[in-house]
Amino acid sequence: MPPLPGAVGLSGLSVYPWGTADGLHGGSPHLHLCCSEAYVVVAGRGRLQTLTLAGGAAELPLTAGDVVWFTPGTIHRAVNDEDLQVVVVMENSGLPEAGDAVLTLPAQHLRDPDAYAAATSLVGPDGQPSPERARARRDLAVAGFLELRDRTTAGDAGALTAFHEAAAALVRPRVPDWRERWTAGALAAAHRTGERLDALTEGQAPHLRAAGVHRLSRQTEPVLGMCGFLSPYLPEHSSPAG
Repeated sequence: MPPLPGAVGLSGLSVYPWGTADGLHGGSPHLHLCCSEAYVVVAGRGRLQTLTLAGGAAELPLTAGDVVWFTPGTIHRAVNDEDLQVVVVMENSGLPEAGDAVLTLPAQHLRDPDAYAAATSLVGPDGQPSPERARARRDLAVAGFLELRDRTTAGDAGALTAFHEAAAALVRPRVPDWRERWTAGALAAAHRTGERLDALTEGQAPHLRAAGVHRLSRQTEPVLGMCGFLSPYLPEHSSPAG
């Protein structure tokens, strides 16, 4: 099956309804190191809280029909005010699934990969992922986010810069794998477009003979994500165009 247009990834997201220490409800604040992300809001109400060096702390309302997107380095927190449902569009499908994200945990959990892995693991004593573990890591991420936001708002740009550096150090061992996924995914898709343009320049269109229709369905059993319950779109079947 060919990749989705632009080699993006798609997931349905039901943002966590769990309460937080600051009286809100929602998911785990985090950033992506390499990929842009978009939210297509399909139902409910909520907010997107963000934190960047250029823009500081900001908040956008989310209602059905809205589309918002943000580039790598944007710390983002999905706040669920009323049954917030989103379709997530991720750049470079394969990279986010391979760990292109770091949660805003307090600094002591960012010092080495083992400490971070222990703090973010969803696996409980029984060896199974659990909502309790997802909620515990969410609470840690919110605590770290609130501290970063307070310090940044107070004029301490060094706090956010230090977090960026820690996040980059955490993911560095994964970069060779990410490069392979990007080469086989988004870069290959861009090269295919270039080949089609070359062919059309010559008045040829051999790629049209390979046209096909493909289908994706949401995963029926959601998984515990960073922001909420995720239902990824997975291959179902493909068929030639008729």
